[in-house]
Amino acid sequence: MKYCIIVPDGAADRPCNELDGRTPLQAARIPNIDEIARIGRLGLVHTIPNGMYPGSDVANLSVLGYNPEDYYTGRGPIEAASMGVDIMPGQVAFRCNFVTVADGLMIDHSAGHITNKESAALVESLNENLGSEQIRFLPGVSYRNILLFTGVGEFEVECAPAHDILGEPIEKHMPKGKGADRLQFLMERSTEILGDHDINRVRLDLDQNPATTIWPFWGGGPLPDIPDFQKRYGKTAALISAVDLLNGLAKILGMTRINVPGATGFIDTDYEAKGRYACDALREHDLVFVHIEAPDEAGHSGDAVDKIKALEQIDEHIVGPVHDVLKATGDYRILVLPDHPTPVELKTHTSDPVLFAMCGTRVVSLREVEFNEENAETADLKIERGHDLMEYFLTSNLQ
Repeated sequence: MKYCIIVPDGAADRPCNELDGRTPLQAARIPNIDEIARIGRLGLVHTIPNGMYPGSDVANLSVLGYNPEDYYTGRGPIEAASMGVDIMPGQVAFRCNFVTVADGLMIDHSAGHITNKESAALVESLNENLGSEQIRFLPGVSYRNILLFTGVGEFEVECAPAHDILGEPIEKHMPKGKGADRLQFLMERSTEILGDHDINRVRLDLDQNPATTIWPFWGGGPLPDIPDFQKRYGKTAALISAVDLLNGLAKILGMTRINVPGATGFIDTDYEAKGRYACDALREHDLVFVHIEAPDEAGHSGDAVDKIKALEQIDEHIVGPVHDVLKATGDYRILVLPDHPTPVELKTHTSDPVLFAMCGTRVVSLREVEFNEENAETADLKIERGHDLMEYFLTSNLQ
């Protein structure tokens, strides 16, 4: 039995005025995903436990079959794990974005989706000027980096995700709580260091948003103690993603991480390469988990057109080829679902349940409908605890 889970991050949405009351999923041409919904089962699942922030970390823990209420310790330690940094006692890791602030307003949560090379050079400069035995900056993917503290005491801070405050004054969203003064000091100093950096001068000359400051958030405690995926579910597994969060989860769960050249975590990612690598991985592993960040980024930008484009690319270059390979192998199951909604008119995540569709061996269709939020609302298959979906996908007879 072969299994594949395909996660178009943030794909779920709400009716959009610019799409005449349709959602991006309703407006997109996605025949391969629609086929899975028609020949299989369509449903709704709550990936965000009540009271938890609807981040991709919490949501993907649920999708991978782990209760975030039991295992979540913060995003920083997970992303650090993807870089080979295990958080030790006395260390605290924060996700640390490069952002664009102008006239006191949060203009861009990604500094114009700065390149890996540019970001790494800026991180090096921050370490040269601010780094010490207690403070270290670690380069990640694009604007997503890590700020690591060692032996500076506890943090109990409230930090606002940058993508949630676009267009708003940053002053009212600065870190608050125990240890916030350390973060605010580094933010102020980073503004001075980055302001005169050659990379930002070139970006301005090219009419690109510069990285004007760091924005730390999603702090955490120790590396979470989570059971190995194969031991828990009895399946060898591989994961494909361009973002450190998912790669960190893969490392913690003992899943094989597959690096795909050309995968960017943005709208310009190489969808065809992701699909090809996923097909190849199915030859070696029982289960392949494919995560695509592009719809989420389009949602944060409020760009319905880009979101539709991303969904159509995922359908054509990933879902279609992977499903064809699975059908040729014999017994199989395929599952498609967003981890959480990122509505383009809100530009942020919500805790609403997300739609999912699965088909394959011993999955019998009850009604032939397309993959969209409206149809999922009337589905008979509703899963209240997101982490139960994995067991349901792997073992249940849906007849």
